[in-house]
Amino acid sequence: MCISTVKFSFAISTGSKVPIYKQITDQVWMAVASGRLAVGDQLPSVRALAEELVVNPNTIAHAYSDLTRDGLIESRAGRGVFIVQKRKVFTSEEARRRLEPLLDAAIGEAMALDFSPQELSAAFQKKLDQWTQSKGGSSDHE
Repeated sequence: MCISTVKFSFAISTGSKVPIYKQITDQVWMAVASGRLAVGDQLPSVRALAEELVVNPNTIAHAYSDLTRDGLIESRAGRGVFIVQKRKVFTSEEARRRLEPLLDAAIGEAMALDFSPQELSAAFQKKLDQWTQSKGGSSDHE
């Protein structure tokens, strides 16, 4: 199932272990990081995206709520939902604290799949390069 904004299409997998709201938030973050979505771009309304993806509107609202909390989007009354200039929501210390369990999960899964530390490092670097190639590698947590 897909829906497009001017520059971007959402695609969800109902059979995935990743919750649908998380698939949506991850796709918006990736689109912003890669430059496919930029400040000022409009996202579909909760109702429109829910209808197109054939999911409960509460699922879309959950995704949009998380993106709003993280400072990536804002809702403008009567106008819609827009990508905004990302504001720093967390201190560097809090951001690192939130990163730890994500890294633990990824490393644990990779080790369970018998990836060597070198293979994991190479895969991480390749994925990082994909995320940063069009944005020049900027980071708020350096």
